[in-house]
Amino acid sequence: MIPLRDNIRALRPAIVNWSIIGACVVVFIWQVTQPDLGGASAFVPRDLLSLTAWHQRGLTGILGSIFLSMFMHGGVIHIASNLLFLWVFGDNVEDVLGHLRYLLFYLVCGLIAALIHTLMSGFSDLPIVGASGAIAGVLGGYWVLFRGARVKAIIPLFIVWTIMEVPAAFFLGFWFVLQVLSGLGSVGGEGGGVAFWAHIGGFLAGVLLVRHFRPRRPGSQGPGVIRVTFDD
Repeated sequence: MIPLRDNIRALRPAIVNWSIIGACVVVFIWQVTQPDLGGASAFVPRDLLSLTAWHQRGLTGILGSIFLSMFMHGGVIHIASNLLFLWVFGDNVEDVLGHLRYLLFYLVCGLIAALIHTLMSGFSDLPIVGASGAIAGVLGGYWVLFRGARVKAIIPLFIVWTIMEVPAAFFLGFWFVLQVLSGLGSVGGEGGGVAFWAHIGGFLAGVLLVRHFRPRRPGSQGPGVIRVTFDD
C-alpha cells in the first residue's frame, strides 16, 4: 500500500519534518556525487565489536555514523518511499510533540532501530543506510496518537491498482505485520538487503516512547489537530 495523505490537518507548520526531508535529499545528493566517501561514512554494526574501529573513530565517530546513516539511502526508490511516508505521517506527530521534542523523538527512535538491527543481524559487517528505522518510529507514534484517522492510499488488488480510504490503524498495523513476517524470514540471512529489524525496532520504540515525549498539558484531551474530509 502506498499512502497519499491522511485526514488530519496539523495546526502548526511541520518545520522539523520538512527539514528532515530536506536533509535526507541533501545527503542523498552527496552520496551520489561522493559514493566512496558516502559508503565509508555509513554505520557498520560490526564496528561496535571492533577495537580497530573504536581506536580509529572513537565513540563520537561511531555515534556520528549511526546518526548520519539515518539520513542516507540506497537509491531513488528507497528515498522516495521513505520520504513519502514521512511526509504523510510526520507532520501530525510533530504537531503534537512540538518541534524540538519531535526531533529528539525521531533521533532516539532511529538510534534504537539501529541497535535492534545490529543485534538481530549478529553484528553484520554490511553497512546500514536509510531513515527507515527512524521513520518507523514516527509511524509507531502516529499509530498511538491517531489510530482513529483515515488514510487515502494506492492499494494493489490482484492486477488492479485502486485508490481507497482505509483506517490508519489498519494501514500501519498491516505494514508492521509485513515487517515482522519479513524480519522472521530474514533470521539467519541478510534479508535481501532490507533492514526489517530496524523497521520493527523503530516502530516499537515509537509506540512505547511517544507518550513520554508528548508535552504535559493540563486539561488537554487529545492532539491539537483538525480532522478533514477527503475531496475526490
